[in-house]
Amino acid sequence: MAEYTATSPWFNTRIQNDLYLERLRIRPIPASNDDIVYTVEPQFTYRPDLLALGLYGTHKLWWVFAQRNMDIIKDPVYDLKAGLEIYLPQGPRLREVLGI
Repeated sequence: MAEYTATSPWFNTRIQNDLYLERLRIRPIPASNDDIVYTVEPQFTYRPDLLALGLYGTHKLWWVFAQRNMDIIKDPVYDLKAGLEIYLPQGPRLREVLGI
């Protein structure tokens, strides 16, 4: 049976049995006064994993951008395009919210 780490978007989702998860329980990333407005650079187009690696030191937090910007990003990969302005949580606050 799988268990998900605190860096996983499925961390709050329960495992029903050996084959299925219940519906995804969204892990909200709340807005904060210290969030940064970031304009996506061309090298990160369709690559949230590389952006997460550069910002947070791990590619496993690729999903954070969509969770923090749910009104802007619907598809966490294909909506991340050069020139898009998104809000980024600061690393220490993000680690606090996720418990990592």
